[in-house]
Amino acid sequence: MPGERNADVVPCTIYKGRRRPDVYLYLSHDESLDCVPDSLLEALGPLEEVMTLELHPGRPLAQADVHRVMQLLREQGFYLQLPPQREYL
Repeated sequence: MPGERNADVVPCTIYKGRRRPDVYLYLSHDESLDCVPDSLLEALGPLEEVMTLELHPGRPLAQADVHRVMQLLREQGFYLQLPPQREYL
């Protein structure tokens, strides 16, 4: 039906902050930035839109598990992708 969404697809917009360019904020299209804690928005600084995506179980993400990202987008409206941790010997 028109206007009906596939439950296995989560459209989102990805942002990066000027203060933390290595951190990405995924925001569900169903949400506004109001769902993101103010302290997190302050830490990121002004946001710059990077891209929009339609996430689905078969779509690989470079640094995150797509199932976890989709779950958090549905539950809290956003997902915060931190840079990978480096292992030191």
